[in-house]
Amino acid sequence: MSSLLHLQAEPAATEAPASDPLAVAEALAEQLAATAVERDLAGGHAAHERELIRASGLLTLSIPREFGGQGGDWSTVYAVVRILARADSALAHLFGFHHLQLAGISLYGTELQQRNLLTATVRQGLFWGNALNPLDKRTRASASSAGYTLDGIKSFSSGSVGADWLTVSAWDADANAALIAVLPTSQPGVRVQADWDAFGQRQTDSGNVHFDAVYLPGALVLQTPGQAPTPRSTLRSQVAQLVMANLYLGIAQGAFAAARAYTREQAHPWFAAGVDEAGDDPFIQHRYGQLWLTLRPAEALADIAGQRLDRAFAKGDAVTARERGQVAVAVAEAKVLAHRAAIEISNQMFELLGARATSARFGFDRYWRNARVHTLHDPVDYKLRDLGRYAISGRVPDPTPYS
Repeated sequence: MSSLLHLQAEPAATEAPASDPLAVAEALAEQLAATAVERDLAGGHAAHERELIRASGLLTLSIPREFGGQGGDWSTVYAVVRILARADSALAHLFGFHHLQLAGISLYGTELQQRNLLTATVRQGLFWGNALNPLDKRTRASASSAGYTLDGIKSFSSGSVGADWLTVSAWDADANAALIAVLPTSQPGVRVQADWDAFGQRQTDSGNVHFDAVYLPGALVLQTPGQAPTPRSTLRSQVAQLVMANLYLGIAQGAFAAARAYTREQAHPWFAAGVDEAGDDPFIQHRYGQLWLTLRPAEALADIAGQRLDRAFAKGDAVTARERGQVAVAVAEAKVLAHRAAIEISNQMFELLGARATSARFGFDRYWRNARVHTLHDPVDYKLRDLGRYAISGRVPDPTPYS
């Protein structure tokens, strides 16, 4: 309960860091890249690397200046996600999902909740995690005079291991609807189980979170059960989907850059090519041309989607359902192409590089493993369905936690 006391109404900070976030991200990515292959093999909790992210100051990037943050737009946040994902997509996932939780506070929370939670995030250097899996209703909320009691479990809780605070969803059976709230991870009865064992994205700290008679104060409930969503509040799913699109895009860019460097520096040409350097083989050049044309449209559509999301956020409560739907179309376009780019480039790079490139010391397989695991988050076919509907009839995607 002591953590809750820090969230009494605090005056907002007025000064934000002056550093260039993209330059900071490049320096941080270089640090993460130095141990990425070794840590990918080891899996587990990247405690030291999380502290590097915290020390970089980038955890305050999306927080408005009035609360002491840097006031960065979403396009900048996503640019940082890409930069980090080129080096280490698991840590980029943690960074992106931290800012997703902050977006939830801004979209769901009252002015007082925003001021208290976002100011505390800046002043205390908080790292946020996620226990808001909308398809997992095993965590139940029981109403009381002072708030709620939570019992149950949440799976796929990205960033929960080592998080200071969590965003939580819980099902209220009496209301037949879910609530959304925040809690300190140190709250009595909260237990984070570090049991993530997928073959990719191995350091995303996506364990199970257990709730055993956890007290949830009413002041920490961002959205009450059954509260009607607004077009603005449903932008949270678009923030999440575009985190993923830029994560996939960063994996694709990282795989492409790794392949290009290996081709230039270490690859041997096939004997029948009649050239001295692998990069002079016309078939190798042809393949790189194809992959380049897979990557470039994905980059362009991700940039467009980020700009549209920024414009929707700037409209605040005035954003319409149609405008929100247009953002969802742009995000779906970006995500489908980024998905394809990550899978295709991380797979085909081995045909360009040859058998020697499969050595474990290079760790090139992590690009495909990370892309393959994360692109299963929600079915890409439903994005294509949404785009097909839009192409045929102009129908925008229905607002859901995934669209």
